[in-house]
Amino acid sequence: MARLLVVDDEPHILRLVSFSLSNAGHEIYEAPDAFVGIDLAKKHHPDLILMDVMMPLMTGLEALERLKADPQTADIPVVMVSAKSQEYEQEEGLRRGALKYICKPFTPKVLVRNIAEILGEDMEGAE
Repeated sequence: MARLLVVDDEPHILRLVSFSLSNAGHEIYEAPDAFVGIDLAKKHHPDLILMDVMMPLMTGLEALERLKADPQTADIPVVMVSAKSQEYEQEEGLRRGALKYICKPFTPKVLVRNIAEILGEDMEGAE
């Protein structure tokens, strides 16, 4: 399975996402804000980053731009995860370099399925 970095300032969302993806067999790194997320991305070079958009100090979109501008992290795919679900907000995330934009709320099953599709994993029999 994959090494995933989950970046979210809401502890309950961070736990839910991490738990769901860990149960699907992934190795999880957690970051409570964008600054820690960028540092962990450089340190561990995960296979995929799941990043909240609305965070204090630095938004997920600002962090996305920093990651994509840094040769050390530019190749890491980033999935934005946010309650900001307007079409223009999703388009902004994709325009700034996100691979995908997943809207909150979501179920753990849908999240795991989305991540498996992105990673090209076989989900046959997975529930």
